Amino acid sequence: MITRKALTLDDVQKIAAGAEAEAKKNDWKVSIAITDDGGHLLHFQRLDGAPIQSTWISQGKAKAAAFARKPTKALEEIVGNGRNAFLSVPDLVLLEGGEPVMVDGVCIGGVGVSGVKSSEDAEVARAGIARLPG
Repeated sequence: MITRKALTLDDVQKIAAGAEAEAKKNDWKVSIAITDDGGHLLHFQRLDGAPIQSTWISQGKAKAAAFARKPTKALEEIVGNGRNAFLSVPDLVLLEGGEPVMVDGVCIGGVGVSGVKSSEDAEVARAGIARLPG
Protein backbone atom coordinates (compact mmCIF):
# COMPACT_ATOMS: atom_id res chain seq x y z
CA MET A 1 0.00 0.00 0.00
CA ILE A 2 1.26 3.47 -0.90
CA THR A 3 0.98 6.45 1.40
CA ARG A 4 0.73 9.71 -0.51
CA LYS A 5 0.20 13.38 0.15
CA ALA A 6 -3.00 15.12 -0.85
CA LEU A 7 -4.27 18.67 -0.87
CA THR A 8 -6.23 19.69 2.22
CA LEU A 9 -8.89 22.39 2.31
CA ASP A 10 -6.35 24.64 4.02
CA ASP A 11 -3.85 24.03 1.18
CA VAL A 12 -6.49 24.81 -1.43
CA GLN A 13 -7.45 28.02 0.34
CA LYS A 14 -3.79 29.12 0.45
CA ILE A 15 -3.37 28.46 -3.27
CA ALA A 16 -6.60 30.29 -4.07
CA ALA A 17 -5.63 33.29 -1.92
CA GLY A 18 -2.18 33.51 -3.53
CA ALA A 19 -3.59 33.30 -7.04
CA GLU A 20 -6.29 35.86 -6.29
CA ALA A 21 -3.75 38.26 -4.76
CA GLU A 22 -1.51 38.03 -7.84
CA ALA A 23 -4.44 38.61 -10.17
CA LYS A 24 -5.73 41.58 -8.20
CA LYS A 25 -2.24 43.07 -7.90
CA ASN A 26 -2.10 43.19 -11.69
CA ASP A 27 -5.79 44.06 -12.18
CA TRP A 28 -6.27 40.81 -14.10
CA LYS A 29 -9.84 39.56 -14.28
CA VAL A 30 -9.51 35.79 -14.25
CA SER A 31 -11.12 32.55 -13.21
CA ILE A 32 -9.13 30.24 -10.94
CA ALA A 33 -9.68 26.48 -10.65
CA ILE A 34 -7.93 24.00 -8.38
CA THR A 35 -8.20 20.22 -8.73
CA ASP A 36 -6.90 17.17 -6.95
CA ASP A 37 -4.41 14.85 -8.65
CA GLY A 38 -7.24 13.14 -10.56
CA GLY A 39 -8.49 16.39 -12.04
CA HIS A 40 -11.55 16.62 -9.77
CA LEU A 41 -12.55 20.19 -8.92
CA LEU A 42 -11.76 21.26 -5.35
CA HIS A 43 -12.12 25.04 -5.75
CA PHE A 44 -13.36 27.51 -8.31
CA GLN A 45 -13.69 31.27 -8.35
CA ARG A 46 -14.42 33.81 -11.06
CA LEU A 47 -13.18 37.28 -10.23
CA ASP A 48 -15.47 40.19 -11.08
CA GLY A 49 -15.23 40.98 -14.78
CA ALA A 50 -13.58 37.71 -15.81
CA PRO A 51 -14.76 36.46 -19.21
CA ILE A 52 -17.57 33.91 -19.08
CA GLN A 53 -15.60 31.36 -21.13
CA SER A 54 -12.78 31.53 -18.57
CA THR A 55 -14.92 29.45 -16.20
CA TRP A 56 -14.68 26.37 -18.43
CA ILE A 57 -11.16 27.07 -19.71
CA SER A 58 -9.61 27.46 -16.23
CA GLN A 59 -11.12 24.17 -15.08
CA GLY A 60 -9.86 22.40 -18.23
CA LYS A 61 -6.36 23.79 -17.70
CA ALA A 62 -6.28 22.62 -14.06
CA LYS A 63 -7.49 19.16 -15.05
CA ALA A 64 -4.94 18.91 -17.88
CA ALA A 65 -2.06 19.95 -15.62
CA ALA A 66 -3.06 17.35 -13.02
CA PHE A 67 -3.51 14.58 -15.61
CA ALA A 68 -0.27 15.31 -17.46
CA ARG A 69 1.74 16.09 -14.34
CA LYS A 70 3.28 19.05 -16.21
CA PRO A 71 2.44 22.64 -17.13
CA THR A 72 -0.13 22.96 -19.89
CA LYS A 73 2.34 25.10 -21.82
CA ALA A 74 4.19 21.83 -22.55
CA LEU A 75 0.96 20.29 -23.86
CA GLU A 76 0.29 23.33 -26.03
CA GLU A 77 3.80 23.00 -27.47
CA ILE A 78 3.20 19.31 -28.28
CA VAL A 79 0.25 20.30 -30.46
CA GLY A 80 2.08 23.36 -31.81
CA ASN A 81 4.91 21.12 -32.95
CA GLY A 82 2.53 19.12 -35.12
CA ARG A 83 1.28 16.31 -32.87
CA ASN A 84 -2.34 17.08 -33.72
CA ALA A 85 -3.50 13.62 -32.62
CA PHE A 86 -2.99 14.90 -29.07
CA LEU A 87 -6.11 17.00 -29.60
CA SER A 88 -8.17 13.81 -29.37
CA VAL A 89 -7.59 13.61 -25.60
CA PRO A 90 -11.04 14.48 -24.18
CA ASP A 91 -11.93 17.29 -21.77
CA LEU A 92 -8.47 18.86 -21.49
CA VAL A 93 -7.60 22.43 -22.34
CA LEU A 94 -4.19 22.42 -24.00
CA LEU A 95 -3.34 26.08 -23.47
CA GLU A 96 -0.72 27.65 -21.20
CA GLY A 97 -2.11 28.63 -17.81
CA GLY A 98 -2.39 25.28 -16.07
CA GLU A 99 0.26 24.25 -13.55
CA PRO A 100 0.61 21.00 -11.63
CA VAL A 101 0.92 21.13 -7.85
CA MET A 102 4.06 19.09 -7.17
CA VAL A 103 5.28 18.00 -3.73
CA ASP A 104 8.44 15.91 -3.41
CA GLY A 105 8.29 15.17 -7.14
CA VAL A 106 4.71 13.90 -6.98
CA CYS A 107 1.69 15.65 -8.49
CA ILE A 108 -1.04 16.26 -5.91
CA GLY A 109 -3.23 18.60 -7.94
CA GLY A 110 -3.56 21.19 -10.65
CA VAL A 111 -4.23 24.93 -10.84
CA GLY A 112 -5.77 26.46 -13.93
CA VAL A 113 -6.25 30.15 -14.64
CA SER A 114 -7.94 31.84 -17.56
CA GLY A 115 -8.88 35.39 -18.47
CA VAL A 116 -5.73 37.21 -19.57
CA LYS A 117 -2.73 36.29 -21.75
CA SER A 118 -1.80 32.64 -21.30
CA SER A 119 1.62 33.54 -19.86
CA GLU A 120 -0.12 35.78 -17.30
CA ASP A 121 -2.60 33.03 -16.48
CA ALA A 122 0.37 30.76 -15.72
CA GLU A 123 1.95 33.48 -13.57
CA VAL A 124 -1.21 33.65 -11.46
CA ALA A 125 -1.32 29.85 -11.10
CA ARG A 126 2.34 29.70 -10.03
CA ALA A 127 1.81 32.51 -7.51
CA GLY A 128 -0.94 30.47 -5.90
CA ILE A 129 1.12 27.30 -5.75
CA ALA A 130 4.00 29.28 -4.23
CA ARG A 131 1.83 29.83 -1.13
CA LEU A 132 2.18 26.19 -0.14
CA PRO A 133 4.86 25.53 2.46
CA GLY A 134 8.05 23.78 1.40
